Amino acid sequence: MLQIMVKEEISKNPREMVKEGYNKIATQYRALRARDSEDVRLLQQLVERLPKGARVLDAGCGSGIPVTRILARYFDVIGVDISEKQIQLARKSVPKEKFIRGDFTNLDFPDESFDAICSYYAIFHVPRSEHKGILLNFYRMLKPKGLALLCLGAGDLPHDIADYHGIQMFWSHYGREKNLRLLRECGYEIIWSKIVKDPIYPKSAHLFVLGEKLV
Repeated sequence: MLQIMVKEEISKNPREMVKEGYNKIATQYRALRARDSEDVRLLQQLVERLPKGARVLDAGCGSGIPVTRILARYFDVIGVDISEKQIQLARKSVPKEKFIRGDFTNLDFPDESFDAICSYYAIFHVPRSEHKGILLNFYRMLKPKGLALLCLGAGDLPHDIADYHGIQMFWSHYGREKNLRLLRECGYEIIWSKIVKDPIYPKSAHLFVLGEKLV
């Protein structure tokens, strides 16, 4: 994770830090993520495996650009994000889809609600001690043979607060092997995994994984 490291204790709830931070940089962040890049092109591998009209959850959808907008060309998408400003932008950018302002870490959709769940650049903003619970809840909400396309950490980082486009942002994640092990422990079959450079910070990279619910 290429960031300017800040030596300070976590003085507030990480969720509040993430929410306030993305509220402040919502428009700037949308512009940065709107470009074509390898991470965005990976969405095509999800699109090719799902039937048209499938129900998809975008967990941590941000402004809806680019992920929700691309998925909405083919599927019925619900986007969830903790940032009010991001959700406002998403409703303008992808007006035909449904967006919910909320915490994707404790969603209570019924079991087997979705054909797929996509989560880009979101899970590593949550304390990593909660990651397995998030993955289990995603698994619960997936239909049998449902797919999860997830962006996770590529290296080990217990927690950090870093300067991110002028705001303070929280990060926490496991490395590649631990993440893959967690996914398997939760019941996912790994279809593929790939380390991808961050298009905003090319010296930083993340683990992208496509997993399937077996039952």
